[in-house]
Amino acid sequence: MTTVNAAEALVAQLESYGVEHVFGTCGHTNIALLDALGPSPIEFVIARHEQAAAHAADGYARATGRPGVLLTHVGPGMMNAVTGVATAALDSVPLVVITGDIPSYYHGRHPHQEVNLHADADQTAVYRPFCKRTWEVQRVQDLPRVTERAFFTATSGRPGTVLINIPMDLFNRQVTPYAGEHPLPGHLGRPGLDEATADRIAEALLEAERPLVYFGGGLRGSEARGELLRLAEHLDIPLAHSLMGKGVVPDRHPLLLGMPGFWGLETTHEHTKGADVVLALATRFAETDASSWDAAHTWNFPPSRLIQIDIDPAEIGRNYPVHIGAVADVELALRKIGASVRARQTTAITRPGLRETIAAARTSVFEAAREAGRSDDFPLRPQRILADLRDALPEDAVLVTDVGWNKNGVAQCYELPGQGRFITPGGASTMGFGPAAAVGVQIARPDRVVVALIGDGGMSAQLPAVPMAVEQGAPVVFVVMNNRAHGTIADLQASSFGRSYGCEFTDAEGRPYSPDFAQYGRSCGADGYTVAVPSELRKALDDAIARRRPAVLDVPMVNEPVPTPGHWNIKDIYAGHFPADTV
Repeated sequence: MTTVNAAEALVAQLESYGVEHVFGTCGHTNIALLDALGPSPIEFVIARHEQAAAHAADGYARATGRPGVLLTHVGPGMMNAVTGVATAALDSVPLVVITGDIPSYYHGRHPHQEVNLHADADQTAVYRPFCKRTWEVQRVQDLPRVTERAFFTATSGRPGTVLINIPMDLFNRQVTPYAGEHPLPGHLGRPGLDEATADRIAEALLEAERPLVYFGGGLRGSEARGELLRLAEHLDIPLAHSLMGKGVVPDRHPLLLGMPGFWGLETTHEHTKGADVVLALATRFAETDASSWDAAHTWNFPPSRLIQIDIDPAEIGRNYPVHIGAVADVELALRKIGASVRARQTTAITRPGLRETIAAARTSVFEAAREAGRSDDFPLRPQRILADLRDALPEDAVLVTDVGWNKNGVAQCYELPGQGRFITPGGASTMGFGPAAAVGVQIARPDRVVVALIGDGGMSAQLPAVPMAVEQGAPVVFVVMNNRAHGTIADLQASSFGRSYGCEFTDAEGRPYSPDFAQYGRSCGADGYTVAVPSELRKALDDAIARRRPAVLDVPMVNEPVPTPGHWNIKDIYAGHFPADTV
């Protein structure tokens, strides 16, 4: 019988699953798999650092909805990827990590690059706190079954990350060619909402005087979005979104309040605190979105009654007591609830003055940001950068951010076009996510304009993203908001302790310092633009977008804090104030 090595069989299996790109780095434990990928239609996207590869695979998965695939090396290789894989995991992004390991027959002898000292190595243990499942393949015959289980697990239920750990010798063992014996399910049913619970939720929404719908990043599909808007518009219910939910509903929708929490808006908090019934969809009530769960600022459960729907049962009631909880796919649940509501209330409800109040508040936020964006101060105010970016980008551009003004300010006051997309690291809030994730997004969406809006700290953390973009011919526009500091943390320290020691970049003489990011871009083969006066930013953006080449824009920016109308407990801690039950 004809045989092939297990690496070739694995590649054939990946092809059958529709995998088109594998992101990663090489090492002596995975080159057999790389060799098998060589003649395959699957493209290997090489990175200069495993964290960059992980973020790029993450961005690819967010842009396509399909699982990203990451290939790493033993020990330091797979540990370098931890931050990127955890970032994907905490944002419920499907990611399949394949890592090579030491030869199976040398386990416990401390061979080259095995990570051990006081115990025999178990590198899968490094990933267990955040992966949905990790597999240690011990027999080559199990590899096809484990691979199928990994892809199924990553994409079913609440999506997430998985790890397949493969001793390097198994890649070279002979097996029969893969012949489709472990296919993925042709159709995967989703958990719906039972009729009785749908009726209870419909009745609660109809009886409420001040209902509100709050949705998160788990509500992404167009059908789910349509069901949400049909329900909200029929009942005239205001909508609020988490950080990860920005862009699900167009920013100018007449019922959209915006984001609550630390970076939320006062008008949003008036509704969140005053709601008698809150329907929460696919959101985990993260600390910053919930003002550290302090009832004085954002959410007030009770007396507000919480109806929470999530595909992950662990999220139901995690942070707030639940009046009605349901484990279900949000699209199917909304469809059932909407049908039940319309059966009971055939005509649309109108709440006098609601839409006008929301429109006035939202217009005020956007116009205030626009007004600040007219400033010709130099270095530029962050609002000026956002305003020029908004005017320059096409309606369907994808904005990939990092952390700081580029994330929090965008979520708060950047008017995202209806066809646009906002991708940001939410759960881990990882500095360095933006540059490499944008490359993965651009590979997935070659027809779209993709902008990595990042700080100088985030750009410095992922310099490998630029040569990766050049090598892949990915025309990412890297816009570096350069305030020569970890600006958000510098502001936080200055406001809490009176100085910003250890947060600002200086040279040996103590003078403000920054690399020349534009020159770095040019050295990598990308275009480079140094913005020296305010009017040059828009010109550089227009040119970079038109040229469709990788480009780095170095944009000097003043260090200006994002307004924080909400609350975050860290400020209490810095002030020496602690909850009574912790003293």
